[in-house]
This record gives sequence, C-alpha cells and structure tokens, in this order.
Amino acid sequence: MSDYPDLRALLKSWPYDSDDDARIIQGVDGREILQVRTPLGVEQYELDHRPDGLRPHGAESEFAFQLDRFEHSHAGKVAFELNSTDCAELIAESTIYYYRYLRLFQLKDWPRAIRDTARNLQVFDFVHQHARREEDRNYLEKWRPYLVRMHGAANALRQIEHGDHEPALATIARTIQAIEALEDLEDDTFDFERERSLQSLRDLARQIQSSRPVSKAERLEQQLQRAIEAQEFERAAELRDRLRLLKAKTVTP
Repeated sequence: MSDYPDLRALLKSWPYDSDDDARIIQGVDGREILQVRTPLGVEQYELDHRPDGLRPHGAESEFAFQLDRFEHSHAGKVAFELNSTDCAELIAESTIYYYRYLRLFQLKDWPRAIRDTARNLQVFDFVHQHARREEDRNYLEKWRPYLVRMHGAANALRQIEHGDHEPALATIARTIQAIEALEDLEDDTFDFERERSLQSLRDLARQIQSSRPVSKAERLEQQLQRAIEAQEFERAAELRDRLRLLKAKTVTP
C-alpha cells in the first residue's frame, strides 16, 4: 500500500475555477505561499527567493551562484564565461520565475511582480553578456520586449494603486521608448512580442488617461471647448473668465 497521500480531499475543498485559481496562504511555519489550482491539481510556489524552494549549489538560486562565480573570477582577474549547461540552468530557472510573476500580476502583487521581472531582466543581460556560444547569448533576447513591458506595466500599476496617474503615464512612456530602442533581431517571435508589447502599453496608457481624475481647470477647459463647438459664445466667455481666474489663483504665491 502506498504511503503517498490522496489529494482528492484537498482538490475537492478548492474546486477549479479558471477565473479564481490563485491564492496566497500562510504555511505551517508562518511564511506566505502562493498556490495555483490547475484542472488536475495544485501548484505551490515560494513567494520569496527561488519559486520552487531549491538551493542549487547551496546558493539562493542558480543566478546567485553564477554571479558569485563572476565576482570571484573578476577579483582574480580570470576570464569568465557561461557554458551551454550554465545557460540552460539559468534559462530553466528564469522560466519558473516567469510562472510566478504571471500569478503575481493576477493577484495584483505589484512589488513582487516588479522584483521578479527586474530579476529576470538581470538574467537576460547576464546571459547575453557572458554566454560562450552565440546561440545561448541570443536565446532569451526574443522575449526581451515582453519582459520589459511586464516590468514597466507592474511599475505603472503600482503607481496607479497609489493614485499617481501622471507618474504612471510617464513610466509607460519610458517603457515604450525602451522597447522601441531595442536592437532589431531577425526573429519572428521578437517582432511579434515587440509589436504586441507596444500595443498593450499604449492601451494601458489610454486606460490610465481615461481613469485619471480630472482637475477643476481641465473640466472648465472641456466645458469651454464644448461651448465653442456649440457656438454658445456667452457661456464660452463666462467659462474663459472662470478659467483665467482659476489659473491666476493657482500661480499666486
């Protein structure tokens, strides 16, 4: 008879719902854990450090291990490079961070989403700079537009959460510029991800713009424009005077 537990009771207690399939719970030791309900089971992620909780080479992550190698080689003035096995490990590890930050987006956990996307951007840079083989150096680059987009969006959405609409719009604008400035890559995935990311960010900017609180001056300007278009000149003159007075009060020390 098997000693492995039957998971049916757990699965029955949390029915699968594609619209509500992720949650953060508290583990027996008090730490927070991310759980994801799939059609046939449950996935569990650590919320801090490596998502699967493993410590490759005794380090916090494969990336941390390779960074330590790099720092020691730099200090010892020894040439550093990543072989194909190193790159494969870093790519595989980045994938599980990708799975986690997707769920963090779903849960609107912006600080952790920012952390994980920033971390993967560092891995992309590290592999691109230090991989021995050109194939490995360029392997992750096809997804860079997407990752830059997700990092920028997480930052902007965190700013929106704090009511900072103008900074959020500025963040989106900088992210669009960063994607547009990426060096062209002869790869269909790269082209697709760049165009999709730019469109997604522009859509997000429009959503932010439409949800942005309108100031009294902006409301008066909108009313003035409508009055002019309707040829309501007396009302337009009144609104223009009110707007001029409001702006004068704004600049008065």
